[in-house]
Amino acid sequence: MKDRLTIRHERPEDRTAIRNLNDRAFGQPAEGEIVDRIRASGVPILSLVAVRGSRIVGHILFSPAVIETPDGEVTGLGLAPMAVLPEYQRQGIGTALVREGLDRIRAAGWPFVIVVGHADYYPRFGFRPASGFGLRCQWPGVPDDVFMGMILDEDVMRGVSGVVRYRSEFDAAM
Repeated sequence: MKDRLTIRHERPEDRTAIRNLNDRAFGQPAEGEIVDRIRASGVPILSLVAVRGSRIVGHILFSPAVIETPDGEVTGLGLAPMAVLPEYQRQGIGTALVREGLDRIRAAGWPFVIVVGHADYYPRFGFRPASGFGLRCQWPGVPDDVFMGMILDEDVMRGVSGVVRYRSEFDAAM
């Protein structure tokens, strides 16, 4: 019998496992470095881990993202990165992490969430090309179908359009 999957907030003692998980899942250190730098910056984040038995097998991070408009900035969240250990992929762990994260950010009252991700994966959660909301990616060349958004508070987002900026910690990876 498989151990039950638990999703919880990251803890300080999880940091090394989260770094190793991201490095393995992406096959490079960039995403793990982003997570470490964002965590060290002290900005409010939602960082969740998926635990099977006593092993951390998945991780998701939501950090502030800002839409620059002519009238000022609107702050929401960017989903990135989301990773699952290679030997645990295709078992619903990523889906569980995304769903739990979205439930928590909805409950916290964030107005939007964006993601640069697989066009075949994220629409199942309600993400759509962000251009349909009048939102543009800060990085030139990111295809329209992979820069996606989800509006969580229609009132706050009514009439909002502009360039969306992830945290500066992401710039080196893009």
